[in-house]
Amino acid sequence: MGSIEHDGNDDESAVRKRYRTIFISDLHLGTPGCQANALLDFLKAHPSERLYLVGDIIDGWQLRRKWYWPQAHNDVVQKLLKRARKGCKIIFVPGNHDEFARGFIGHQFGGIVVMEEVVHMTADGRQLWVIHGDYFDAVVQCAKWLAYLGDNLYEFTLKLNRHLNRLRARMGLPYWSLSAYLKQKVKTALNYVTDFEVAVAKEARRRGHQGVVCGHIHRAEMREIDGILYCNDGDWVESRTALVENFDGSLELLHWHSDSDLSSFVVTRTQNSTQATATL
Repeated sequence: MGSIEHDGNDDESAVRKRYRTIFISDLHLGTPGCQANALLDFLKAHPSERLYLVGDIIDGWQLRRKWYWPQAHNDVVQKLLKRARKGCKIIFVPGNHDEFARGFIGHQFGGIVVMEEVVHMTADGRQLWVIHGDYFDAVVQCAKWLAYLGDNLYEFTLKLNRHLNRLRARMGLPYWSLSAYLKQKVKTALNYVTDFEVAVAKEARRRGHQGVVCGHIHRAEMREIDGILYCNDGDWVESRTALVENFDGSLELLHWHSDSDLSSFVVTRTQNSTQATATL
């Protein structure tokens, strides 16, 4: 995909639905696993008044190990800066992979404000605590070497997954996530996810908020935990998901799938537990 500056298909001609707020995290720009082109398609199709970047936007861990920055990743950055210039309020809450940005809390770059955490007020009056979530990860906080090891193993799994999906594409089969499959099959991984979700929701309750929005574990989810709305906006490495707020304050999880000119998403609504699929 070419540079944003030379892309004639701007937001105005590509709008499919406008949202009050969009939350995205775990883009991991600077890694081969980042699905930057799909993210660009999503951002073009969905403008918003507010955009929260909920951590791990740029993968400093991987960039320190090996430089990787293709044009599409630069286009994502340019797209975000352009969005800020056009009036979208963008707040960046750094995560553990872009922890270098925590040295710039309170500053802004190109209209993008860096904050350690933030409370978002929905249109229907709910307070959502917005954090990346790594502070609730015991491995990251207490054994960083183990976190680095896990990150390397995860990158290896993603590399295998890319080769596997190239083969599946030749066979006419849809995208499939090997790492997501392994997470579902490993009991300790499931226990880790559950413990993380409960801990984050518990802290949101202690602080007096009605809900929490986070990322970090690459698992898109929206459910109530002891009366607190827990929202994880997922990632743009595997799931290609975003949490969005409509203008009435209702929240949805969008799962973005783009195949050439056809784009579709699965919407999970807070109002009920059913799922609806729409093709745009």
